[in-house]
Amino acid sequence: MHKYLKAIANALGIKQSQVEAVTELLDGGATVPFISRYRKEATGGLDEVAIFDIETQYKKYQELDRRKQTIVETIAAQNKLTDELKRKIDDTLDSSELEDIYLPYKPKKRTRATIAKEQGLEPLAAWLMKQNNGDVELIAEKYLKDDIDDTDKALAGARDIIAEWVSEDMTARQRVRNYYNHSAQVISHVIKGKESDAVKYEDYYDFAEPLRKCPSHRMLAMRRGEAEGYLRISVEPKNDDVEEMLCRHFLKSENAAAKQVRMAVEDSYKRLIQPSIENEFKKTAKEKADKEAIDVFSVNLRQLLLASPLGQKRILALDPGFRTGCKVVCLDQTGNLLYNQAIYPHPPQNEWAESQETVRQLVKKYGCEAVAIGNGTASRETEAFVRSIKFDTEVQIFVVSENGASVYSASAVAREEFPDYDVTVRGAVSIGRRLMDPLAELVKIDPKSIGVGQYQHDVDQTALKESLDFVVESCVNLVGVNLNTASKHLLAYVSGLGEKLAQNIVDYRTENGAFKSRQQLKKVPRLGDKAFEQCAAFLRIPDAKNPLDNSAVHPESYAVVDKMAADLGCKVSDLIADAGLRQKIDLKRYVSDTVGMPTLLDIKKELEKPGRDPRSAIKEFSFAEGVHTIDDLEEEMVLPGIVTNITNFGAFVDIGVHQDGLVHISQLANKYVSNPNDVVSLHQHVMVKVVGVDYLRGRISLTMKGVEQGS
Repeated sequence: MHKYLKAIANALGIKQSQVEAVTELLDGGATVPFISRYRKEATGGLDEVAIFDIETQYKKYQELDRRKQTIVETIAAQNKLTDELKRKIDDTLDSSELEDIYLPYKPKKRTRATIAKEQGLEPLAAWLMKQNNGDVELIAEKYLKDDIDDTDKALAGARDIIAEWVSEDMTARQRVRNYYNHSAQVISHVIKGKESDAVKYEDYYDFAEPLRKCPSHRMLAMRRGEAEGYLRISVEPKNDDVEEMLCRHFLKSENAAAKQVRMAVEDSYKRLIQPSIENEFKKTAKEKADKEAIDVFSVNLRQLLLASPLGQKRILALDPGFRTGCKVVCLDQTGNLLYNQAIYPHPPQNEWAESQETVRQLVKKYGCEAVAIGNGTASRETEAFVRSIKFDTEVQIFVVSENGASVYSASAVAREEFPDYDVTVRGAVSIGRRLMDPLAELVKIDPKSIGVGQYQHDVDQTALKESLDFVVESCVNLVGVNLNTASKHLLAYVSGLGEKLAQNIVDYRTENGAFKSRQQLKKVPRLGDKAFEQCAAFLRIPDAKNPLDNSAVHPESYAVVDKMAADLGCKVSDLIADAGLRQKIDLKRYVSDTVGMPTLLDIKKELEKPGRDPRSAIKEFSFAEGVHTIDDLEEEMVLPGIVTNITNFGAFVDIGVHQDGLVHISQLANKYVSNPNDVVSLHQHVMVKVVGVDYLRGRISLTMKGVEQGS
């Protein structure tokens, strides 16, 4: 694997020693969050993203190695494996090059060339390829037999053999590849007769663009149109002189034999090489578009999962509705359901006053400190209704994203949590819990169902899952998890655990009561030393006897902290409470073969604010008064909004009219913007100006240019 590690280092622009350290840790069962946080000395301080990239590349090369093994075994079985060929296979780092090497030996279905070889025409093909002077017809006559009754058939069969030779020539294929790299275009046409049905793809009815400049959202849109049967997509060079380039490569004369070779080369390109290279480039373009779309989704998901939590407060949550009413639930500070009922403040029932009194009494009875309102149907009307209530105490009011709530409420997870309640109650509970802690609630939902990406159902689902799982794992371990209150769904994402150990922890907690120390984790069935090493520092115990059990300090470093406290003649709790004592710590004294300065700096930082939540504080938000539907909008209106989704072509903003508006990437700032995430973030409160409204299609165009933003 040495050459692979070098290739990874070169590709990522890091030292090979760093790659070797990371892969060794990965092979030893370490996770990305653990390596990035607690093995900085070994990796040279690589962050999570770099380590995840190493892991991804490492898996790719491991897969390449397995493919090489299969190819070597297949060629060896044919008794055609030479030392030179074996070395050639071993040395390649490129999957396309590997397949080119394998192509002449790859077991094939019966082709025109294999039929011609069965007819004994391979010597004729070999003679033609030499392009010597001679009477082609006369030479071809030597190969006439029962099934080849004239020279035209003999020459046609020989050309089929030559065409296959040409298509299997590595140099020829690479030259065509290079040509495509420089001049390939993606071309889209509407399928004849589908024009009226494919209106949403009208931008691609007659479309062409250099492949290397085609952004992911356009590529995925065209691919979707093709999958739905509306578009025909091709990838081909802008110029048609590829055949001539290939002919120059293979032709050595201008005689009759060379003429036959030219015909074979042209046939080889059109019938064999061009379709193969086109598919290869389509696949590569799709992979590139997938990666860009997945990257956008991952950034959005990270922002969503790390959204500001309200914290452990008593919540009244409403899932709004008109005809079916608003489902109301009351939750305690740990998210347990205390009460639920339906109210009907909106048409057709219009029980406004009765509903006001019900909500007021529920807030009073259950001591609710905040109200969470889902942002779906009737959200604006329900928000106005709640704000009209005169509560006895101060109550904060928040509108909460419902994305994925319906998926959760109908899931096995929700049925397990609330077997005696219907989907409306479960959905309202999820809305309330999202306000308390978005991360803890959203981990229960398949990330791709949260709806904060673009074309998430069109991209490679395995790659999407790997990337999104990494984001969830990263966020969970960044924030840390309360060992005594976390659900099994949240615990499952903690470094080193997984579903089975998470369930075992919950079962142990149920049977034995709250954990009092991290060391107690070792009593959990099947949670061995390796799992403990990986998970312990990411699990918090707020009321533990040892204050370090509520910090990100790893148990393997407790002795170092104890030594710091002893050297200063104090307790560990004193170090945490007294900044003056911490300033006296001389970190250089504690550097050893196993503990380096990066770890010591992290320890000192953690002692300042042990177990602190890295997420920012939540802020209340209100939409503009008097703007409730798209019909209330006028150009030049400046309105407050919330960013609900970010794509690589812009950001969608909820301005309270049941239809998100689009701030195109060109309208995000007064400067050039290459990545919308550089300017806005998910759930950010922004001010936008209306620049266009398509009432018929329900499209709203917004701008942030020249619009003053709040702090």
